Amino acid sequence: MKDAAQKSLSNSQRALQELRRMIFAGELAGGTDHLESELADRLGMSRTPIREAALTLENQGLLELRPRKGVRILPVSPSDMREIYEVLTALESQAAEQAAQRGYSEADLSELAAAIEDMDRAVADQDLEAWAEADNRFHAELVRLGDNNRVASIFNMMNDQVRRARMTTLYIRPVPTKSNADHRAVYEAIRQGDAETARRRHREHRQHAKEILIELLEKHRLNRL
Repeated sequence: MKDAAQKSLSNSQRALQELRRMIFAGELAGGTDHLESELADRLGMSRTPIREAALTLENQGLLELRPRKGVRILPVSPSDMREIYEVLTALESQAAEQAAQRGYSEADLSELAAAIEDMDRAVADQDLEAWAEADNRFHAELVRLGDNNRVASIFNMMNDQVRRARMTTLYIRPVPTKSNADHRAVYEAIRQGDAETARRRHREHRQHAKEILIELLEKHRLNRL
């Protein structure tokens, strides 16, 4: 099934998927330069889909296109992460408040609840990569429920940077049991229509996550992701 799905992708889609994976996995490290021809050889395709994928990734803030020099993978520093978290904390907290004001039914919130269940299961199974994937789904669904397209656009761009840092620190961070409890508290506040609590609990959650991440980046001297 996976092979069939891969074949159904265009070369541009496959290039985008693979380059994103390589950036998040650290195979294309922050601050490194790569010629389009080099990337094309690595992925076994022509330079055209590489260029198309690079344009998308540049808009997402993951790399920079440099005339006649290929691409540079943009590094993310602890100071960058502080700024990114400040923006995401404000926007996501607003989304949580707005979601609580919408009067959603439990059926409307089923994807949010499913992400929490998957996070709990991942912690129990000690599967941190599955936890990170479910955590990302929770935040994306929260923003969707906030129903503000501009907030969603900014979130999508900046959340990619958070994902890079999170994957780098995934196996040196504390077990995310508190994070799961925070998510459940935000969900319950939204389900009950308590906008003030939803906003406050999500703000506290994001602020705590920022403190953990920045501390890990600085402690382990991960200054360029």
